[in-house]
Amino acid sequence: MKISRRDALKITGLSVVVAGMVPRMAFAARNALRSVRTGVQPGDKTRLVIETSTRPSYSLSYPEKQLVVDIANMSADSSIAPKLASGTLISEIKQVQSGDHLQIVATLRKNIGQLQKSQIMLLEPNGDNDYRLVFDFTAVSTSADKIASSVTSSGASTQKTKQNIIIIDPGHGGKDPGCIGRGGTKEKDIVLSVARRLKTGLDQAGFKTYMTRSGDKYLKLAERAEFAENRKGDLFISLHANANPSRSVKGFSIYTLSEKASDEEAKKLAESENAADKIGVDGFTEFERDIRAALSSLQQHAVAEMSEEYANGCARAFRSSKVEAQPGPSVRHAPFAVLRSTVPGALIELGHLSNAAEEKLLKSPDHQNKLVAAIVRSIKNYNFDV
Repeated sequence: MKISRRDALKITGLSVVVAGMVPRMAFAARNALRSVRTGVQPGDKTRLVIETSTRPSYSLSYPEKQLVVDIANMSADSSIAPKLASGTLISEIKQVQSGDHLQIVATLRKNIGQLQKSQIMLLEPNGDNDYRLVFDFTAVSTSADKIASSVTSSGASTQKTKQNIIIIDPGHGGKDPGCIGRGGTKEKDIVLSVARRLKTGLDQAGFKTYMTRSGDKYLKLAERAEFAENRKGDLFISLHANANPSRSVKGFSIYTLSEKASDEEAKKLAESENAADKIGVDGFTEFERDIRAALSSLQQHAVAEMSEEYANGCARAFRSSKVEAQPGPSVRHAPFAVLRSTVPGALIELGHLSNAAEEKLLKSPDHQNKLVAAIVRSIKNYNFDV
């Protein structure tokens, strides 16, 4: 029986958080390509099989007469030649390296429609086989078929997104203003404005959304994580704005949870954000014990890889929207308390209020809409089902 990452989270749930006894696992081990092959299935279907050493984090795109499978955290391997069967829609397969991603580009004899969930399988290791991504598809031969395929795809997407719950977490609030720009702009106000726009955008896209706070309210970090758990969230998006001693630094960055920070800046940022709970809060020591228990659950491989997958997709969406990135890696890792739950998620630093030009930009409704559009696109492209 195939068990998805999402099924694994449902099985573990809060009982694992309370127990805190699950062994900690490393984040996103390097994946390796094992084989690529094609075949013919009943109904004149073409089958594409991509075998990998670990569970793949992937996305699909459909250029003219091509199917592109983008796999994260993988390098090209020239020693692996695709095995092409006769009678399929695939005439050629090549490997293309794109940063830390490997693209398996299948050249098609005819166009195909957007693949539906029923046309994709992710098979667990079995015998001599490792993980296998399996795609079954046929050609879209006429304009009428293309229209029908588009309608079906749109309907399926709408149905799917209505089943997914997104938790939007505007950072800080109330007595905790977050960082403050030179012009007096408060982080808590900027992120709340963006969060409200994001909720509207996601609601319109068919998602079910909740905000941890809809007004100027202070929430402890544990309360935000518990909020996501109680509403059975599928994805947790925590919105923040950054500050840097160097006022020339600007740009977005995205963080996922890790027991150790990926760099010194990530460590300092996590310490700063986590310190928000120390603002006149009783029982902070007890809160720390709860967080330590929750950490063992979050270190599970499923949550780690799902968060990493979303963060990478969000960074791509920002870059394609021409949103400037902070120097260095766009996706980083740090021990953020707000991300400690069984819900996959990421903390998005929208920009730097310490930079005068970006402070002005972050206050702009047009720029906020630009950020929201990129986040909405990243969530729509995120693979909730595998």
